[in-house]
Amino acid sequence: MGHESAKNQQLEDHYFGAIPSRVEAFMQDLEIECHMLGIPVKTCHNEVAPNQFEVAPIFEETNLANDHNLLLMSVMREVARRHNFRVLLHEKPFKGVNGSGKHNNWSLGTDTGVLLFAPGKTQKENLQFITFIVNVMAAVYKYNGLLKASISSATNGHRLGANEAPPAIISIFMGKQISEVLEKLAESTSDDVLNMSGKSGLKLDVAQIPEILMDNTDRNRTSPFAFTGNRFEFRAVGSSANCASAMIALNAAVAYQLQDFKKKVDALIANGKEKPQAILSVVKDLITESKDICFDGNGYSEEWKEEAKRRGLDCETSVPLIFDSYLKDDVVKMFEQTHVFTQVELQARNEVKWEIYTKKIQIEARVLGDLAINHIVPVATRYQSLLLDNVFKIKSLFPAEKSELIATQDMEVIEKIAFHLLTIKEKVHAMVEARKVANKIENEREKAIAYHDTVAPQLDDIRYHIDKLELMVDNEMWPLPKYRELLFIR
Repeated sequence: MGHESAKNQQLEDHYFGAIPSRVEAFMQDLEIECHMLGIPVKTCHNEVAPNQFEVAPIFEETNLANDHNLLLMSVMREVARRHNFRVLLHEKPFKGVNGSGKHNNWSLGTDTGVLLFAPGKTQKENLQFITFIVNVMAAVYKYNGLLKASISSATNGHRLGANEAPPAIISIFMGKQISEVLEKLAESTSDDVLNMSGKSGLKLDVAQIPEILMDNTDRNRTSPFAFTGNRFEFRAVGSSANCASAMIALNAAVAYQLQDFKKKVDALIANGKEKPQAILSVVKDLITESKDICFDGNGYSEEWKEEAKRRGLDCETSVPLIFDSYLKDDVVKMFEQTHVFTQVELQARNEVKWEIYTKKIQIEARVLGDLAINHIVPVATRYQSLLLDNVFKIKSLFPAEKSELIATQDMEVIEKIAFHLLTIKEKVHAMVEARKVANKIENEREKAIAYHDTVAPQLDDIRYHIDKLELMVDNEMWPLPKYRELLFIR
């Protein structure tokens, strides 16, 4: 038992993860490098997937945080190599295993340090809190397609909606307590709310928000945009992405929404309404108009996809088509009036986005074609030949009935290998032909769409048959690291 136990421990050490001391040394080195460069980060910690870790930056102003995030990605790569590791920033390096992303914790504050997403103890403070929460909700509702476009890419497209990643439909999780407050507020009259004294705060449980939020932790991990106490968490950003794209879209949309909100409130005040009544009137309208963006259920379910369509939310999954949201009339107007981008700049940026998408799929297709034809097919064929040779030897040594019994399994494997090899060759040929057709398209948008519709699907098909061969071919012969080796063997 002692020998067997030691053997099991040896196998466990061999197959499950890197040596802890090496990981700890890497993390310590990373923290030292970040400290020297002025990048504020918390300690790394394990995540769900094997050898997956999360680095938690400390909050700071958006521009600076974004610069530090990009610098951190570079530092991670360099430090990892010093420890004989490799950092994978691809959003979905392994199918069926949790991918990687960035959770952008986003909040707003005044230049005097007042946090606008934190409830207070007075009527005015809670009215301010509700006002900003609802305006964010309205902005995300009006520009949910744009926000999805801001985080979309060829690689992030593999991650969204799979294995604890947010779905490819933008919605907001408010939590039960805040949702109930907003619902009651929408159904109330302004007089009901404002007749309460300042000490009591707002009616309809708004005065109880501070106490409620102390235990209002977010339990919905399927939400791409969740309110998590004193901030919103935009979870759909990809691990290899520059966060600036998402933050530009979100900040511009909220700024434009707040401008529109102020115009409506000012118009009501000009018509004789008191300021608090005017604010509440517009807030109530926004809650009613934007409630379809709020969803506290399972974002992975098929029912939600159907419900989201019914609500009019953007459900597009084709990345090239998702980019079209940047050029919609209301989005162009929003960017121009906030002086962020002109229409010409948006068109130019989209040309680049479509071209990048095409190049990524094109490179993946070429690499996969080369691996399949020049590495996988020859090795699988050689293994198949060894099995055939073994079958012939068995039949020459044993009587027909006995040899048939002994060679049955080998024959089954030979037939399966033949099927997968034939299919791989056919699909690689089809992929190459589809790429040739797509490459002749001059319009970048149409070329990207062609790559998405006709080339990318071939990658999944080819990969499926190669994965099957990986499970059959001898480990010693297989030319690439197998998945279990990449994930578990140090």
